[in-house]
Amino acid sequence: MVKQQKKYSKKKRIGKGFKRNAAKARKINASTPVETCTEQLSPFGGLLALVKFFDLVKFSEIFDLTYQTPRHKPKLGHNTKNRGKKGYRPILCFIYETREYLMGRLRKEDTVSGKEAAAFVAKTQAHIPGCVQEVLLRADGEFLSWESVDALLKAGYEFIIGNKGCKPSFDPQTWYQPWKRKNIQYNSCIYTPTGWGKACRFVVMRIPKEETVPAGKMIQCKLFEDDRYKYRIFCTNIGRKPHEIIKEYDKRADVENLVGEAKREGLDAIPSGKFKNNYAFFQIVMLAYNIWRYLKIIANDSMKTDRIDTTNSSPHGLKGIVDNTLRIARLKLLYIAAKVVIDSNVDKVKYSIHDARTPGMLHFLKFLDKARQKARPWEEGSSWPYGFAVL
Repeated sequence: MVKQQKKYSKKKRIGKGFKRNAAKARKINASTPVETCTEQLSPFGGLLALVKFFDLVKFSEIFDLTYQTPRHKPKLGHNTKNRGKKGYRPILCFIYETREYLMGRLRKEDTVSGKEAAAFVAKTQAHIPGCVQEVLLRADGEFLSWESVDALLKAGYEFIIGNKGCKPSFDPQTWYQPWKRKNIQYNSCIYTPTGWGKACRFVVMRIPKEETVPAGKMIQCKLFEDDRYKYRIFCTNIGRKPHEIIKEYDKRADVENLVGEAKREGLDAIPSGKFKNNYAFFQIVMLAYNIWRYLKIIANDSMKTDRIDTTNSSPHGLKGIVDNTLRIARLKLLYIAAKVVIDSNVDKVKYSIHDARTPGMLHFLKFLDKARQKARPWEEGSSWPYGFAVL
C-alpha cells in the first residue's frame, strides 16, 4: 500500500525575533557624555574626539561654503604602469611652522610654466592666516621664472627658489669659506636673466668634486675651474649672507616627509581614469591630512593645561602626540577602546579603565568641550607660533 505524502512537508522555521528585537543604531554628537567602564571594548573610541573637533571648527558650514567642484577638463589620463607617458601629479604647499597643507592642485605631468607658477603664488595670499605679517616661500627650480618672481615681489613675500636654467656670473674674488673644517665656499651676485624685467640676487655654494685615483696612475687636471666643483644656486630677495640663506632653504627638505605622509594617507592611490574624479579624491585626501594635523596640535595643547587624573593609569597616554606621524597619531587618538550605551535615555560613550590612554583622552574631550563653548575658539588663545610663515 502506497501512502501519499504532502508535496511540501518541510516545517517552517520559527523566527528568532531578530527583526522584532533589533536594537536601534546608536548615534553620538558633540554633546554626548563620556564615562569609563571595566569591560573589554571595541576600537574607534576616538571618533568622539573627531566629532567634537568638527563641531568646534564648524566643519560642515565651512565645507559647504568653500567647496568648489573642479572645472578643468584635460584630455590625458593618469598612467602609472607606463613610465615616460604623461599623467598627472600634484603641486603641494605646506606651512613650515604647523606642517599643515595650505593649498595645492592636481595637474599634468609637465614643467610648471611661469604663468602657472605666478597664478599659484597669487592664490596663496587668500589662504594665509590673517595673523601672519611676513611670508617666506621656498620652492624648487620649477618655480623660477620672471612671472613667478614678479608675483612674489608684488605679494611682498621673501623667497628662496632653486636655480634652473639661469647662469649668473659670480666674482671669483668674493668667494668665502665660513667654516675651516668644511671645504665649502659661498658667493653672491646681482644678475638679470634673459627676459627678466628686473635684476635679482643669486646666491651659490660650491663643493669640490670627490675623485678617486687608481693606484699608479696620474689624474689629469681640469681645464676650467668650474669642472672641479658642484654648484647649488638659488634666487632670492633676502639680504642675509649666502650660507645663511642656503641653510634656511635646506630646511625645505622636511617637506618630503610631509609629502610622504600625504601619500600614505591615500595620495598615491588613483581611484579613476577621469581627471575630475582624481582631483576630487586629491582634495579629500589633503583635507583628511589637515584634519589629523589639526587634531594632533589641539591634543598637544590640551596636555599643556590642567593636570591629568593619573589614578590607576599612565599620565602620558597622549604625550608627544604632536611629534608623532599621522599613522601613530591615529593609533593614539582613534583606535582606543570604547562603546556607546544608553543610560536613562541618554546616549553615552564609555572608555575602558584598562587602557592607559583613557585619562589623556578624557582630558582631551573636556578640553574640546571648553573650546566649543567659546564664540570664536580659533582666535581666543590662538596657538599660532609666529607672525611669520614659511611655505
